[in-house]
Amino acid sequence: MAEDLPLILAAFLLGGLVKGATGLGLPAVATGLLSLAMPPLQAAALIVVPALVTNVWQTATGPALQTLLRRLWPLLVGICLGTWTGAALLSGVDARPATAALGVAIMLYALASALPFSRGDLPRRWEQRIGPVVGAISGLIAAVTGVFVIPLVPFVQALGLDRDGLVQALGISFTTCTVALALALAATGDFSLSVGLASLLALAPALVGMFVGTWIRNVISPITFRRVFLAGFFMLGAYLVAQFVY
Repeated sequence: MAEDLPLILAAFLLGGLVKGATGLGLPAVATGLLSLAMPPLQAAALIVVPALVTNVWQTATGPALQTLLRRLWPLLVGICLGTWTGAALLSGVDARPATAALGVAIMLYALASALPFSRGDLPRRWEQRIGPVVGAISGLIAAVTGVFVIPLVPFVQALGLDRDGLVQALGISFTTCTVALALALAATGDFSLSVGLASLLALAPALVGMFVGTWIRNVISPITFRRVFLAGFFMLGAYLVAQFVY
């Protein structure tokens, strides 16, 4: 793994920067880059510690943790159940076609969200009804692809949160996703002590990247942030598709 160190550092630095600026992207960016030099499952295992720590940081720095937990708990339960079910049923399935399809869905969502028409927020009475379903589907997809974004991010974005609330809600959701996936990998023997130590070493560049990305987010206007968010989301989808094509 020593010969792959420059790639590992670059992957986590870039993934952390994208996550700090937009609230998402670390697992997809880092796993995609790492997959150039190692099996996808090994790359996914290396993500665990940096993703967990950066997600906890993202969660802790927001304005309304308790309020968001009360709103999001059905979604979080669905994420856990979906991830563990998917890991048990879909182990060994080729993730590349599924990841490419996910990339296309992300790109279409980003384009639709950028169109200049009025979008209403999801009614509060529907949040707890839809949340478990959204979480379960996101978990099932993540069990194959390692990416927790569809339909999770559109759902969270539809909650009508402000910029900081949106980023914190994504942090809460992704923290749950990371813990659920880590437990699934540990159960299959793919997240051992040695892998955990290697994942811990990858934390430093991820934190540096996230610090820079957070600074970028805090100095731009809400309108610019939305544009950056959607642009980053679109590029994430394009990147996932490119991983399949090339």
